[in-house]
Amino acid sequence: MISISEAISIVKNTRKPLLKKTTKLVEKAGGYILFEDIFSPINMPPFKQSAMDGYALNLHDNLSYHLIGEVKAGDAHQPILKKGEAIRIFTGAPVPDSANAVMMQEKVKSDGNLITIEDQISLGHNIRPLGEQVKSGDVALNKGTKLTPAAIGYLISLGVTKVSVFKKPNIAIVTTGNELIEAGQDLPHGKIYESNSKMLLSALYNLKFYDVTLYKVEDDYSKTVQILNSAIRSNDLVLITGGISVGDYDFVGKALSELQVKKLFYKVKQKPGKPLFFGKKDHTQIFALPGNPAAALSCFYVYVYIALQYMMNRKDIELPRVTAKSISDFKKKGDRPQFLKAVYNDGHVEILEGQNSSMLQTFALSNALVFAPEDLNSIEIGDGIEVILLPN
Repeated sequence: MISISEAISIVKNTRKPLLKKTTKLVEKAGGYILFEDIFSPINMPPFKQSAMDGYALNLHDNLSYHLIGEVKAGDAHQPILKKGEAIRIFTGAPVPDSANAVMMQEKVKSDGNLITIEDQISLGHNIRPLGEQVKSGDVALNKGTKLTPAAIGYLISLGVTKVSVFKKPNIAIVTTGNELIEAGQDLPHGKIYESNSKMLLSALYNLKFYDVTLYKVEDDYSKTVQILNSAIRSNDLVLITGGISVGDYDFVGKALSELQVKKLFYKVKQKPGKPLFFGKKDHTQIFALPGNPAAALSCFYVYVYIALQYMMNRKDIELPRVTAKSISDFKKKGDRPQFLKAVYNDGHVEILEGQNSSMLQTFALSNALVFAPEDLNSIEIGDGIEVILLPN
């Protein structure tokens, strides 16, 4: 059995960016990482642009200007202004080449076709110059940039329609157990509704990993070998839930050994999630998660999340951790470090009741995990404690 820090270090050191390229429409590329630099096809803005509603001026030594017309956003015509002439102009509209400043309307007094400037003004005032954001041919976004909503909007504003991005991993979720049936069916005595696969699927979707295949296998050794072999051969990451302990009908460990999966660790000194397996075969990484739902999800956020970030060649590889003041007491049992379901808000954290690894009700209310290290026996109100912030 190894420590949490050792297990995390092993996952990090098994880094394997996929480094495969795929092409996406920009509007469908959110969450992806750019595979190569994007060069701007245009200047942005593509013309001198007014930053204000007001008046475009050809400056002269007088504060009064003759108004000769207007230009609104989208107009293509370019009035020619002589010195001392002005046009009405609106935010985003093209500034004529013959204008050299824009005064906001609040600082202008209008009297028919004569306007008077009531504030100081200088060359280039309130004009967004051609190519102020980026010039044609310059790098708009660098390789390795994560495509956020702002990045998507920026690229589309440049006229970019497709991007080359790092391909996301193919992921398999394998659930094991004779006791599992699908929700929506009658529930016979001794059966439970299978929730782990949908829970993990939702967690992956939340992180924008959509290429996921679900497998189900009963507690049968030969079928377990067959299904796991298929999942490993076809995917970059395999998540298995259940069957990794040492019960008479826990066949996952034996099946992984027969398939010559290299064991990188098995069992971590932690609660929940002690029976956690991590290994690899060829290009595929394999996590065998505990069958208890809360334990499986805790292990997903602490370990699987890191593997996913490395596969995507991302730099922010762990969920953020902060120190927060506890607003609840907690007595830790045993000597294993614990991940405690909690609610974090504005520098304070509440440790919730119901920390059993089989219970999801408390997890459903949580937005964080409190980390209680091995040498911590209790948490008192007001104590500063380490908190892992969960996605969304």
